[in-house]
Amino acid sequence: MRTTRRAIAATTALAVAVGAGPARAASALDGAAMSWPWALPFAGILLSIAAGPLLFRRFWHDHYGKIAAGWAALTLAAIALAAGPSAALDAFVHAMLGEYLSFIVLLLALYTVAGGILVSCLVRSSPATNGILLLVGTAMASLVGTTGAAMILIRPLIRANQGRQRNSHVVIFFIFLVANVGGALTPLGDPPLFIGFLRGVDFFWTTRQLLIPTIVTAALLLAVFVAIDWHLFRRDGGHSPADAGPAIRISGWVNVVLIAAIILTILLSAAWAPGVRLNIGSSALELQNVVRDLGLVAIAVLSLLLTPEEHREANGFTWEPIREVAKLFAGIFVCIIPVLAMLAAGERGSFAWLLDAVTAGDGGPRNLAYFWLTGLLSALLDNAPTYLVFFQLAGGDAGELMGPLHSTLAAISMGAVYMGALTYIGNAPNFMVYAIATERGVKMPSFFGYVVWSAMVMLPILAAVGLALTSW
Repeated sequence: MRTTRRAIAATTALAVAVGAGPARAASALDGAAMSWPWALPFAGILLSIAAGPLLFRRFWHDHYGKIAAGWAALTLAAIALAAGPSAALDAFVHAMLGEYLSFIVLLLALYTVAGGILVSCLVRSSPATNGILLLVGTAMASLVGTTGAAMILIRPLIRANQGRQRNSHVVIFFIFLVANVGGALTPLGDPPLFIGFLRGVDFFWTTRQLLIPTIVTAALLLAVFVAIDWHLFRRDGGHSPADAGPAIRISGWVNVVLIAAIILTILLSAAWAPGVRLNIGSSALELQNVVRDLGLVAIAVLSLLLTPEEHREANGFTWEPIREVAKLFAGIFVCIIPVLAMLAAGERGSFAWLLDAVTAGDGGPRNLAYFWLTGLLSALLDNAPTYLVFFQLAGGDAGELMGPLHSTLAAISMGAVYMGALTYIGNAPNFMVYAIATERGVKMPSFFGYVVWSAMVMLPILAAVGLALTSW
């Protein structure tokens, strides 16, 4: 209970800090006058995130917050020297209030509420059972987020397959489907899409535009999984030592209601526009967004109050994953400030070459290039900031991107969400799932071993999806 009280206090403190929503600020930075070294802190923090857990894991775990803060401080110091302290302060306030807080508050709410749902699954492992669990998780991901769905189902899936001689492939496909592809249909599903929502993309736009490609991609992955699992299941003797029992038992139903409340809160904020704004520096905080984010924090607090502590303990729930995401993304949102300014400069900026790569001779977008560049960089770096970079590169106008350029926005969205599955570091829940599976005794492949799996399984499917883009 003491843990719950501390968590409520921390969550409430965050509520006081939230001045949420996509604020509009006129940047004082001249992106055309900035050269490529301005992007080094952004590259540095992303490479630190990629290499830290793999090369110096213990040091990274103890000091990742300081490392992220160091890169952010370097960025702000450079801005202060070039444009003055007031410009640096305005840029920082806009990044934190206008971009970061709404992003992290949604993740906090989903993580907290999903952590209170306990799924007990005592079934005998089989290809059919595993396929059903993956299908359910894939469908859940767009409702509770890839992180939420992954945290709810990964332990029951591991328990169901414990004792099988070969079970790492089950977790690998779980990462493909539940931790990535399944989150493509709503802004709740995956952080890149929520960033798009904060930038003005309609809540149901991704549902309408990505439903068919997501169903096709998920169906192909499930078909490949069932074929592989059936083959390995037969080689293991066609049985599992897991005991049979109740198929699925769900506890913590109040959190299911709270997830519906999260969805309703976001929808209401999109529909209600009173036109009231609070100006803080160069950032304008819109009332509906402040109310939305305070509502999300209140929902998280209710989950902590209404959920029995033993449910979270049985889930192995801790605050460390969301704490790590909060610290790292605070640094990312600061370090990306100069990159966005250079992108906004278009052909006059240092990223003109990237603009050329995604622009056809007639001036129109190359959707296939957007798909692959967004996707591959999402796999190697992180899909949320990569989505934001290419969203800006495509013009950054949500109305135009949902209208005449809808295929371009679809390419960026699919690349960021789907290809986040190509490495352990492409999307936040990937490494969480890997860590939990390893802790539970699953012999997971190394970083490069996982890349081999994803290249063999996902790349052919993604190539087919990419070809479909050319005729969209």
